[in-house]
Amino acid sequence: MVKSITLGTTGITVPQNAFGALPIQRDDMETAIAILQKAYEGGMKFFDTARAYTDSEEKLGNALSDVRDQIYIATKSGAKEPEELKKQLDQSLTLLKTDHVDIYQLHMAPTCFKPGDGTGMYECMEDFKRQGMIRHIGITAHKIGVAEEVIESGLYETLQFPFSYLSSERERNLAAKCAEKNMGLIAMKGLAGGLITNSRAAFAYMSQFDNVLPIWGIQRMSELTEWLSYMENPAVLDDGLKAFIEKERQELTGEFCRGCGYCMPCPQGIQINSCARMSLMIRRAPSKSWLSEHWQEEMKKIETCLDCKKCMKKCPYELNTPELLKKNYEDYRKVLAGEVSVS
Repeated sequence: MVKSITLGTTGITVPQNAFGALPIQRDDMETAIAILQKAYEGGMKFFDTARAYTDSEEKLGNALSDVRDQIYIATKSGAKEPEELKKQLDQSLTLLKTDHVDIYQLHMAPTCFKPGDGTGMYECMEDFKRQGMIRHIGITAHKIGVAEEVIESGLYETLQFPFSYLSSERERNLAAKCAEKNMGLIAMKGLAGGLITNSRAAFAYMSQFDNVLPIWGIQRMSELTEWLSYMENPAVLDDGLKAFIEKERQELTGEFCRGCGYCMPCPQGIQINSCARMSLMIRRAPSKSWLSEHWQEEMKKIETCLDCKKCMKKCPYELNTPELLKKNYEDYRKVLAGEVSVS
C-alpha cells in the first residue's frame, strides 16, 4: 500500500499520491467528471486546483461535491490585493460547491506576504481562516529565494513548489527545511513539465520524503490508471531506479524550460513553452511529429523574435528565454539537416 503523509501542522493526512487538476481544464465536463470520480474511487483524497485554471474548480465541484467530507481540496488565488482575493475565494467556494477550502494558497507569489507589509494580504487570509472559509493558509512559489523566505517566515502551513528528481540540490533541500519547520511541501511539476516520462521513477523518488505530497497533473484516464496502480503496488526506489534517475540528471543538467506557459503570449506568436525546450523533447520522446511541417513553421517563428524580453520578465524560473529559444532553434535546424541524430 502507498504510504500516507501528513502535511505539517495542517494535520491533513492523505495517501502520497494526489491529483493535480490543472490539465482537466482541457477535458470536456463529462470526461473530467469521470476522471475525478475514478480518482476518488481509486483512493486519491487530495485534489489541487486554482481559480486561474479556467473551469477546473467547476468540474471538481460537479464531480465530488457528494463526497466533500471525504476529500481535501486545495485551491489558489493569484490576487495581489485583498478585495480581489475575497472575490476570488467567493467564486471558488461557489464553483467547488463547498463552504470551505482545506488549504487556500496565494498563487505564484512574487514575495512572501507577511503581516504588516502594507499589502493586507496575509491579514486577509487570517480573516478567512477565522470565518471558517478556509482551514489552512498556504502559498505557492516558483522562485527558490521566495520559497526559502516563506519557509523561514513560519507563517504558512504549506508551500507548493516545483519538485522532482530533476530539481537542483538547492531545490531538493527545501524538503528538509520544510521538515525542520513541520511544514508540508506540495510538489508540483513532479514530471518536470513532461520531461520525465517514467512515472515509476517519479513516484519512487517522492516516496523518500515523509512531508512531500506530489500532485500529478492528470488529463487522461490512461494517465490516472497508471498513478492509481501505485496505490496498491507503490514503486520502490531500488538500485535500478536510482541508477536510472542519476542517468536522467546527467542528461538534463542545466537550465531548461518547464513548459508552464506563464511567459505567454508572445507578441510574435512564438509557442515559447514548446519551442524553448524542443531540443529536450525530440530527444526525450523521439517522434516525427516534432519534425512535422507544423512544428517547422512554429520553430521558424523564432527568427522573428524581437528580443523584447517580455517572456524573460514573466518567467517564474528566471530563465533567459530568448537565449533558450535561439539555442533550441539552432539545434532543431541541425536535426532537420541530418547533422545531429535524435534517435
